[in-house]
Amino acid sequence: MELSKLLMPGAVRVLSQVTSKKRLFQELGEVAAQAYALNASVAIDGLQERESLGPTGVGHGIALPHARLEDLDRIVGVFLRLEKPLDYDSVDRQPVDLVFALFAPKDSGVDHLKALALVSRTMRDAGVCTKLRSNTDPAKLHAILTETRAPQAA
Repeated sequence: MELSKLLMPGAVRVLSQVTSKKRLFQELGEVAAQAYALNASVAIDGLQERESLGPTGVGHGIALPHARLEDLDRIVGVFLRLEKPLDYDSVDRQPVDLVFALFAPKDSGVDHLKALALVSRTMRDAGVCTKLRSNTDPAKLHAILTETRAPQAA
């Protein structure tokens, strides 16, 4: 599994200001709808439902919201870089500025977990995060995220 298979160039955005987690999820749903023809409100509801189980802010300014959706035939991703960090209830209580959301089919099982692990490994790479934070061009952000890296243990 490769990030280039999960993340289309059109699903990468830079947002100047997001005022709440709810608004962030709306943005993620809208980008997913535009890039992958998902139903935006179903995507938003899925993210909110998952978030109600516990925050997906993993620390160091990174959030990995995700949802399993009906009527989805493959796992897809959306990446947002926030110019103004957002309070997200992260594990380290730090605001979030890098958000990688995953949407997976309801029955994706282990593939969903593999995709989440891949995204998590990528976003744990300090060099990748530094590059992401120093770029505002969505095409460059996509290239940074999808460049092939040597596999590492989860």
